Amino acid sequence: MIRAKDWAVAKLTTLGLQNVHAEEFTKDNAWFRGDETAHVTAPYPHELSILGLGNSVPTPAGGVEGEIVMFSSIEQLTGAAPDSLVGKIAVLNRAITGAQGEFGYRDAAPGRREGASIAAARGAIAFLIRSLSTSNARVPHTGALRYTEGAPRIPAAALAVPDADLLERLVGRGKPVKVKLALAPTVVPRTPAWNVVGEIVGREASDEVMVIGAHLDSWDVAESASDDAAGVAICAAAAHLIASLPIRPRRTIRVVLWGSEETGGSGTAYAIQHRAELPKVMLASESDLGAGRIYQVAFSGDPWSDPRLADVDAVLAPLGIVASRQPATFAGSDVEDLRSAGAPVMRFSQDDRYYFDTHHSADDTVNKIDRVDLNQNVAAWAALVYMIVENGVVFHARNP
Repeated sequence: MIRAKDWAVAKLTTLGLQNVHAEEFTKDNAWFRGDETAHVTAPYPHELSILGLGNSVPTPAGGVEGEIVMFSSIEQLTGAAPDSLVGKIAVLNRAITGAQGEFGYRDAAPGRREGASIAAARGAIAFLIRSLSTSNARVPHTGALRYTEGAPRIPAAALAVPDADLLERLVGRGKPVKVKLALAPTVVPRTPAWNVVGEIVGREASDEVMVIGAHLDSWDVAESASDDAAGVAICAAAAHLIASLPIRPRRTIRVVLWGSEETGGSGTAYAIQHRAELPKVMLASESDLGAGRIYQVAFSGDPWSDPRLADVDAVLAPLGIVASRQPATFAGSDVEDLRSAGAPVMRFSQDDRYYFDTHHSADDTVNKIDRVDLNQNVAAWAALVYMIVENGVVFHARNP
């Protein structure tokens, strides 16, 4: 994190942004992955490909072993009788589809976030979930879980997709299937983290700010090129193009590289530190869906009666992007606190059909980024952000 912070300060400065600095906040319960193993012990030995879920508690030193019970949905797990999982390991094997618009991922995500607590409440000693992946590769995908306050906490991990299907087939044979799981994560109760900020200061209405950005942090198993190095590159490059123009735009553009999106904290810290400026945040948006081509943009509320927004279609049409008249209700995890507090948001929709093939896995590497698509993203962000901060259009947080 320290290296990332220092790199970001130097990079934004080199790219011509002003007022570049790091804003420190306290990260509670920083989670660190330790050694992890899992294998089938009955009906025959077989090693499983897993990744512990972020925030998982460790197993006892020798691991935990138990018969597995398969579930096909979080609803089925929730419907399990009290004490029906005592001494057992719950396995949630719900496939996700590669539908456009994150729908498959978002439908399945509650299982990863909440499944461990639901299983623990029914007596389970551990929880395994099929990776939230649209790929069939034997590469597990991690992500964060969230324990229910006051409920028992059990260790939890994600299975590679083929391994989850293997367990399903073994259980289907009608004989008990046992798995042994060992996780050794550690937690630092409080540690410093940073959001890195740089600006293009507006030439006239400098106190009116458009906030754009991406998150610096990532899961630990790869270089995380899609999630979210691509977003960092897109927003930084777009800001650099605007900063290179001979005349600065009318209002201020603020690039924020958030320091703890994956396990939370950075967006809340930024909103708290900048709450006095909230009435002057004219728009906020985050790039956090890889580098797939943008095909649509949407805004909070209904700004389309403002004639200064009339050129959006013409500006974006050469890039193959349409402007939706449906209001944006989400624009990224790190700007969610700003949106909840009343700030209007902008949402670019991207081609994400293959994003969840590599998301949160060791396969999220830079060779998955298509340079042509990346350039289209940069062009869209640079053109639209410049137009918005220059022409004075007023956005509203919610529908009238």
